[in-house]
Amino acid sequence: MKKDELTIVVFPGSTSAPKKIQLSKRLIKAVLGTAALLVLALVGSTLFLSQQYFQFQESESELASLRREGKIQKIQIEKFGHQVRTFESEMARLARFEKKLRVITAQENSTEITEKKWGVGGPYGLNSASFATSLERETKSMLGRISANVDMMTNQAKIQQISFQELDEYFKSQRSLLSSTPSIWPTRGWVTSGFGYRKSPFTGLPEKHEGLDIATRKGANVFATAEGKVIVAGREYGYGNMVEIDHGYGLVTRFGHNSKHLVKVGDRVRRGQAIALVGNTGRSTGPHLHYEVLLNGVPVNPRNYILSE
Repeated sequence: MKKDELTIVVFPGSTSAPKKIQLSKRLIKAVLGTAALLVLALVGSTLFLSQQYFQFQESESELASLRREGKIQKIQIEKFGHQVRTFESEMARLARFEKKLRVITAQENSTEITEKKWGVGGPYGLNSASFATSLERETKSMLGRISANVDMMTNQAKIQQISFQELDEYFKSQRSLLSSTPSIWPTRGWVTSGFGYRKSPFTGLPEKHEGLDIATRKGANVFATAEGKVIVAGREYGYGNMVEIDHGYGLVTRFGHNSKHLVKVGDRVRRGQAIALVGNTGRSTGPHLHYEVLLNGVPVNPRNYILSE
């Protein structure tokens, strides 16, 4: 037997002849070396994968924590954004209110107010694919935008405060004018036709409508919109039963289509006093009040003199 060979004897059974298997020592060494390398590779791979798994678990935990923090920050920012938008709406409402005050007091051009356009925009989305790297950047960006809007509205609020202070000083010196300026709704109902050109309900042709038509139930109270003196309380062509009040300072109001008058010519009336009942007299298609405001004999839009919405 050669020294570089290894003989393996196999006894398959008690009655069978033994079998000899001869293997080269080089082959055995190669097989054992390969097996050792495979074992080492398997152990190394296992250690590497285990390390990567634990690192992944740690990263996943951190990412989950970042997501929770991001959701909390997003809710807080959206809540703050909602508060900013509410404040913005309130400032816009005050601006409209101030504009009406300036119209009825002839102070439109006394203070130059620059119109501001504010806005926080829609919901701010968070990029989940690059969440860990973009969260801080997006948060800073959102807070920066909101902060800029807050600064803008703070400046606008200061301007508004100065403007209202100016109006307050004017009001204190113009109480007589204010009490004589129409500023309330003459009755409550639905405005079925506004001031300006419209399609005539009688001819179908364009015509200028010089007041507001306010539909409401027949017999509803009609109120004086400012202090003044009744100069007409009778029937007028087109208006039916009409009350006309002279408020002084070039201001006159008309109330048409009444069913009944509660005042007479020469009466002094105060703002909010019932002067007539809604009717359907004159050129009318149904119970409603036709309300006009005239300034120095020229019809103007009554909505400009109504402070409440």
